[in-house]
Amino acid sequence: MKKSGLIIKKELFRIFGDRKMVFSLYVLPVVIVIVIYSLMGRLIGSMEKDVTEHKSVITVVNASDEYKQLAAQTGYDSIAETTYLDSKQFADRQEALEKEIHDGDSDLIVIFEDDFNAAQSDYLSGGSSIPGIKICYNDTERYSSNAYAVFSTVIIDTYKTTLLSGRYGDVSLLDAINVETENICKEEKANTEFISMMLPYMIVMMLFAGVMSVGVDAIAGEKERGTLASMLISPVKRREIAVGKLVSMGILSGISAIVYCISMIIASHMMGTDTLEGFGGISFNALQIVELLLVMLALVFLYVGIVALISVISTNTKTASSAISPIYIVIVLAGMCTMFRSGSKTSTLQYMIPVYGNALAISDICSNELSLINFVASFGITFLIGVALTLTVARAFESEKLMFNA
Repeated sequence: MKKSGLIIKKELFRIFGDRKMVFSLYVLPVVIVIVIYSLMGRLIGSMEKDVTEHKSVITVVNASDEYKQLAAQTGYDSIAETTYLDSKQFADRQEALEKEIHDGDSDLIVIFEDDFNAAQSDYLSGGSSIPGIKICYNDTERYSSNAYAVFSTVIIDTYKTTLLSGRYGDVSLLDAINVETENICKEEKANTEFISMMLPYMIVMMLFAGVMSVGVDAIAGEKERGTLASMLISPVKRREIAVGKLVSMGILSGISAIVYCISMIIASHMMGTDTLEGFGGISFNALQIVELLLVMLALVFLYVGIVALISVISTNTKTASSAISPIYIVIVLAGMCTMFRSGSKTSTLQYMIPVYGNALAISDICSNELSLINFVASFGITFLIGVALTLTVARAFESEKLMFNA
């Protein structure tokens, strides 16, 4: 197998000797990821700041002097541009005002019932009347939704507390049960919630993208150009050529995956911890690092086998790329499925499903929850399938029909 090393060197030189190839495989993706994540962070921060600083445009119908005093005391007047109307004025303009809410030109309509003061007095004196307030808003508009949330907190909650205190005195006496809560959770899991959801998806997708970008050209591309044919008739054994191709594909795609992961982590930090809460608190111990590397190794082994086999049986790069595309979609979907895991315990059998099980294992590694049996199931099955695919590719290299497109 010494001559396999020559094939590996040839393949590595083919990639790293081409500046354009290095740029497209390892530099451009980093730039794109960092730019996209940084832009997302800036846009999200700008959007949140814009909503927070927006002065709500609201219409209040049948507002009493008491409400106006409350709005002034709570400071609500300073964060809202308020128009006061009586019932008749509102009836004349109702359709236009509701259209403004619908179109996003206005944020809120607050309507106090006509006999609100009487109902309030009756309630405070122990009567059965309950004062009524109707609020109209548009939950598809951020300004309107935020205006509703702020009004409910600042005005409605204050009103409720005042009325309950006026009727019952000590509001705490209205609590029938004293509820005490305690959040019992693993600190690692709480700190890594976001990365446990995103990292598995990114790894299973990026690893395959890396293999696909170098693997198709390494076999199908050389078949198409005729360079592989000259290599096959050389004194080098075909099995050694196959091993050299597969190992070099694994090295190149592994480097690509590491570059992608590092760039994603850097870019995610650039978005800010307020947006990606829990990302900055992650830290891996030695065991987690070993487990993650082994799972990624098994995935690379599997992906290299898949791409190599398809490239061998394809006549050219176009045919190979067309055949690989549906597999890529399946892998992306498998990675996405782990982002929406329920709280129920995951069966060990699910860890035995290639790609999906590996994504589950990576998610558990992030939160330090991966059991030995689930690790063995995830790594072992994927590795065995990779071995089977590798042997199949090696045998395919012996076929004159496949290798020379006969």
